Amino acid sequence: MNNHILRVIAWILIASAWPVYGSEVPKWIDLFNGKDLTGWIDVNTSPSTWYVKDGLLICKGKPIGVMRSERQYENFLLHIEWRHMEPGGNSGVFAWSDAKPFGNRLPKGLEIQMLELDWVNIHARNGKKPPIAYVHGELFGAGGLKATPDNPRGSRSKSLENRCKGRGEWNYYDVVLVDGVAKLSVNGKFVNGIRNVQYKKGYLCLESEGAEIHFRNIKLMELPPGITSKEQTAPLVE
Repeated sequence: MNNHILRVIAWILIASAWPVYGSEVPKWIDLFNGKDLTGWIDVNTSPSTWYVKDGLLICKGKPIGVMRSERQYENFLLHIEWRHMEPGGNSGVFAWSDAKPFGNRLPKGLEIQMLELDWVNIHARNGKKPPIAYVHGELFGAGGLKATPDNPRGSRSKSLENRCKGRGEWNYYDVVLVDGVAKLSVNGKFVNGIRNVQYKKGYLCLESEGAEIHFRNIKLMELPPGITSKEQTAPLVE
């Protein structure tokens, strides 16, 4: 990984867990193998929404919906690289999610927002001043999930800097998710956080929301579990 801060945090957490794990030190695992959709389950999109080409996970963006991880995760580090292919493209990752879509076809969970940089230009063309970092990096409880923003923009937590690249260029997020707290690094710098998240364990979901987006290098490192009650755990999908 090319994020020095994330490495430091990871190794601090690993060192603290060494007596518990013994020789079983946490390791990065690939959530996307670059060949097919193994490990992911479509929830409410279509057979043609998600596919693999040239080692990339491609989402057409239609219909709106998600696909989810096979299993739930509690405390972990997440690395994901993404690029929008359309101006104003919208997508995101849901963490600690119940993977159960409701009225707008999206589930309850902690959304890690991915909006294409042209949102700034769209606001400018309409004579409006764009809200800082609305183009990317917002953290918020979707679907009624309760959470406390570090950098409030209403109920959402805004990124303190606009660090995303535009259409066709790769961005990478590194996220630390531990005990109901999430800290987000955008392209190599921590710029946002949220805490007191209602769920501390749940599914990961990738979002299809109207525009083509590409993903690669989706990696996760599980960390030691915490004290998580049934109420703090998203219900299992039957």
